[in-house]
Amino acid sequence: MAVKVYGPVTAGCPQRVLVCLVEMGVDFEVVHVDLETGDHKKPEFLPLQPFGQVPVIEDGDFRLFESRAIVRYYASKNADHGPNLLGTTLEEKALVDQWLEVESHNFNDMIYGLVLQLEVLPRMGEPSDFKLVQKFADNLDKVLDVYEERLSKSKYLAGDYYTIADMCHLPGITFLLTDNGLGHLIRERKNVNSWWNDISSRPAWKRVLELMK
Repeated sequence: MAVKVYGPVTAGCPQRVLVCLVEMGVDFEVVHVDLETGDHKKPEFLPLQPFGQVPVIEDGDFRLFESRAIVRYYASKNADHGPNLLGTTLEEKALVDQWLEVESHNFNDMIYGLVLQLEVLPRMGEPSDFKLVQKFADNLDKVLDVYEERLSKSKYLAGDYYTIADMCHLPGITFLLTDNGLGHLIRERKNVNSWWNDISSRPAWKRVLELMK
């Protein structure tokens, strides 16, 4: 039975889940949720996700929301017949968790602010606050300096192996490299740019990009 993924394929949080499912070889079905018309806030959706957010998955009788929780779940559930995306030793797993927390709280918070100001508000006919845009970009610049240093010592964030900590950056960096004047944050950092070229070339991410077309 295919896993149902509720959410638009063009949104970053569902994309995290989709790339993990592809990477782990899990069959899935996307159930589109139109964020612009507020489908995620309607009474019929709230039993699936009481906070009115996407994504949500249904796997048989099991339901789960929060993209990183879903990614952890499938990386663990399918570890015996898919790539190891979580690390092997206790220490390796701890480093994966550490960098996944960094992605969530240090990196993605800035991405969320930039997406809101540069994409969501203009689509709603609201003006962008370019002082906030600059603030988010400046903060992200500092975060990526830390990444540059880290990636001078290891091929991937948690070590010399690709994990969910790297995977979860794919939607956010893709946004930075769209035509919004922020691509230099990635391209001007040698180690970050090499890491990006590596993780974005994986077949699983290419398939997600195809789904977005």
